[in-house]
Amino acid sequence: MTRKTSTATIFNLLQLACLIATTSASIVSTGDFNRDFDITWSPDHVKTSPDGRTRSLKLDQESGSAFASKDMFLFGQIDMQIKLIPGYSAGTVLAFYLASDQPNRDEIDFEFLGNVTGQPYILQTNIYANGYDNREERIYLWFDPTKDFHTYSILWNLHQIVFMVDWVPIRLYRNHADKGVAYPRRQPMSLKASLWNGDSWATRGGHDKVDYSKGPFIVSFRNYKVDACVWKGNPRFCRGDSTTNWWNNPRLSSLNWYQRRLFKWVRKYHLIYDYCQDTNRFQNHLPKECSLPKY
Repeated sequence: MTRKTSTATIFNLLQLACLIATTSASIVSTGDFNRDFDITWSPDHVKTSPDGRTRSLKLDQESGSAFASKDMFLFGQIDMQIKLIPGYSAGTVLAFYLASDQPNRDEIDFEFLGNVTGQPYILQTNIYANGYDNREERIYLWFDPTKDFHTYSILWNLHQIVFMVDWVPIRLYRNHADKGVAYPRRQPMSLKASLWNGDSWATRGGHDKVDYSKGPFIVSFRNYKVDACVWKGNPRFCRGDSTTNWWNNPRLSSLNWYQRRLFKWVRKYHLIYDYCQDTNRFQNHLPKECSLPKY
């Protein structure tokens, strides 16, 4: 099968995935950034539309900026439409993530690493479990994320964590706690977004720096959905399989056949770094999850 044919087939499957993904949800978010999120860094660098439906973060010489959800969650799905910095964005980092903010923190990260003009953004994902990370993966996206809004999602349940871009699964992290692999399952997490200067490492290992003369650098957000178990202090209510906690349904314990096909397509054509393939970094002792099944 040619790459052209393969891509066409993949996006036919993607349309089916989008249809199914929108059929069952008990949404807990209001769609209003002012009601669901607090500005946590540099309020004068955060702009929200009068109706609260869109928000932007700005990075300049003075400061970056950030916001975070008012609630914390234990399992669920989050979706956010994001439009990234056009043109020169080297050294900038947009982080969109879940975090527990504990010393032994859990964290589920999207990190968008800027680049020089004409070079593609890199999407890095990472997972902290019980305070340990070093689980980075990187991909090139199959579209220009600066031209329009795209949907970035995290499905987090008792069985797996699935990172998705426009409903395409780009990364999986399976719950292998029974085999001694740490998995985020006990700590509630808040949803956060931050735009900041990461030019010590973000672009070509820190070679390309933020050029503030090309700023300000602005990232835009809209049409978010948080469909998750709001933390009320008792994990039992979030771990059960119920109509409300649809994400814990056994049918979501693994990818279905068309999601697996999409996932394999991403791994074949767009993956540029996988910690599970980096034997030099781990001195031929890869983390245990690297030898365990993803689904």
